[in-house]
Amino acid sequence: MSSTNAGQGRPSALRGLIELVVTVATAVALALLIQALLVKPYKIPSGSMIPTLMIGQRILVNRLATHPGIGDIVVFHPPDGAIAIGPDGDGVCGDRNQGGEQLQACDWPSGAESAQTFVKRVVGLPGDHLRIVNGKVFRNNVQERGAYIQPCDTGPGYCDFPREITVPRGYYYMMGDNRGISDDSRYWGPIPQKYIVGEAIASYWPLDRIGIF
Repeated sequence: MSSTNAGQGRPSALRGLIELVVTVATAVALALLIQALLVKPYKIPSGSMIPTLMIGQRILVNRLATHPGIGDIVVFHPPDGAIAIGPDGDGVCGDRNQGGEQLQACDWPSGAESAQTFVKRVVGLPGDHLRIVNGKVFRNNVQERGAYIQPCDTGPGYCDFPREITVPRGYYYMMGDNRGISDDSRYWGPIPQKYIVGEAIASYWPLDRIGIF
C-alpha cells in the first residue's frame, strides 16, 4: 500500500515542480519584457541634477515617452566622448571672443550616439531660440523659472552664453539643474530624438525620496 502511494506521489511532485519552473520563467520573462519595452530603472551617478536628483538615487523611466516637453527629466544617450568634452575640454563648440570666452552654447550635435546614459532636464525644444544668462535659459525671450535651478556662480564658460542659438528640428536641448557643474548640451550640443531613452516618471529609492515627477 505504501509503495503504491509513493508511486502516485512522484508524478504529482514532478508536475508541481514543472508548474513552479514555468511560473518563475514566465515572471522573469515578463519582467525583462517590461524593462525592455516599458519601464526601466536607473541609478543617478553624479550631482548634475541636484537638488532634484541626488547621487545614488534610483528612478523609473518610461521608455515609451520619447517626445518630451519643456521641464521634463529624461534619460538619453549623449554624444560619444561627452564627458571628455565638458566646459574645460578641447571639444567645446560655439563661438569665442578674443579672450577665449565662449559666447554661445553649443548649437550643433557634436558626435555619434554613445552607450552612456545621462539624466538631464529638457530646456529647449526643436526650433526654440535659446540664450543662457546666469545659468538660466531664456527660451524664445522668456526666462526659465523653477525652484529646481541651482545658482550658477562658476563664471564664464558655465553660466553665461549670451549669443542666441536655435535648436535644430528634431533635436532637444538638455541641461542639469545643478548648472554650475553639469556637463550638458551647452558643451556637446542638442540631442536628436532617437537618442532619448525615455522620461523619468518616479523615484523609488531612497525611501525618503519616493515620489512621482
